[in-house]
Amino acid sequence: MSDEKTSSNKSTVRHTRAIQRDRTKRAISMPTDEQVAARLGEIVHPWTLAQVSHFYHLGLRERVLTLPVMVAYVLALIWRQFSGVSELVRIVQQEVVLWVPPLKVSQQAFSQRLRCLPSELFLQVLMAVLPDLHRRWAQRQRPLPPEIAWAREHYQQVLAHDGSTLDALLRKVGLLQDCATPPLAGRMTALLDLSSRLPLEIWYEADPAAHDQRFWPQILDTLQAGTLLIFDLGYTSFATFARLTATQVTFITRAKENLSYTLERHLLRTAAVHDAQVWIGTGAERQLVRLVEVLYQGRWYRYLTNELDATRLPTPYVVALYWQRWRIEDAYAIVKRLLGLAYFWSGAQNAVEMQLWATWLLYAILVDLTDAIAAMLDRPFAAVSMEMVYRSLYFFTQAYHRGETDDVVAYLAAQAKELGILKRRRKSARPDSLTILSNLTSCPDP
Repeated sequence: MSDEKTSSNKSTVRHTRAIQRDRTKRAISMPTDEQVAARLGEIVHPWTLAQVSHFYHLGLRERVLTLPVMVAYVLALIWRQFSGVSELVRIVQQEVVLWVPPLKVSQQAFSQRLRCLPSELFLQVLMAVLPDLHRRWAQRQRPLPPEIAWAREHYQQVLAHDGSTLDALLRKVGLLQDCATPPLAGRMTALLDLSSRLPLEIWYEADPAAHDQRFWPQILDTLQAGTLLIFDLGYTSFATFARLTATQVTFITRAKENLSYTLERHLLRTAAVHDAQVWIGTGAERQLVRLVEVLYQGRWYRYLTNELDATRLPTPYVVALYWQRWRIEDAYAIVKRLLGLAYFWSGAQNAVEMQLWATWLLYAILVDLTDAIAAMLDRPFAAVSMEMVYRSLYFFTQAYHRGETDDVVAYLAAQAKELGILKRRRKSARPDSLTILSNLTSCPDP
């Protein structure tokens, strides 16, 4: 056991050092041009100003690094991929950063502010911006995946949630210097709208070993009747399943391999698909649910839902909608890999949370920009690469300064194929998931 633990610790150290080397090798992006800065300012700055009264309510004193200034600097630190605080401080003394003019700031003052300015202010800015971005999404027209389009007609919301462990902290200063290995930064859980790809809620737990089940109370308090909720088997809880049913929330999840159940009756039984009503749990947790089993590429996959009527939630949609759960994994990949939440500038708890909320805020803004491009192209969101939208802002900046364009959405849409923003189609494109599953359900019973 000790050898395994030592090996794991060495792997964590190597991973942390690799991230640090990668960050230090990255070149600073072009200065944020007026159009990109204006877009960030239009979305974020009004809600930042709206939190100033709460800033004073907390008894905080006015300083040079006010809340609007700190929001601008932290967003720039992430968006422009600075290698660290020292590099940001050099830049802000010379350049306009979003809505903040050049300002004489020391690295010590900024680092101190990261540790002391309440991170809840950043969270409140994030939660104020999200409803506005959801409204912007609803005003656009673009194709949706067929299973999502169907679910939107039958449910109030189509949501997925999952958790992810944050990466290791640096141990340069403070109490962390004495740690034998870099401690992990905690654990986050997101509740994602599968239609818009925008988060509804994000929760943070400082304990990286926190079990997924710990987040159920917050999740349940957020849900409304008529919601379709999709989650992985790590959240399996018969008591929670019963509560979801009582609150009229439909769920789809994976079934554990060792699930114990009693068969009530078969709804569908073919060579590749079994759909049955079964009893799970005991005592007060005993509940009738549907167990859907699908043979796909030589392996059986099993799913549970509390929607007992196969006409209200057809068998192919149970599986196809669960497969859409992967979109929350895509969101975590963007947040951690592309926007840098795998690297923390400070080991202070407050700074970690501040960076977390700011990164999710930029994720939501990047989703909004990507969706605007998809709408202009009349293509599904999934056909547009969020990563290449982000990386292509460099080329827009160059074109803007040459006087060739002043509209970031129009420019990126027009150059979508050349810049790799439109994902390449596979030479042997497979049918969509609903077609595959519909064909499986029609296979004759052996």
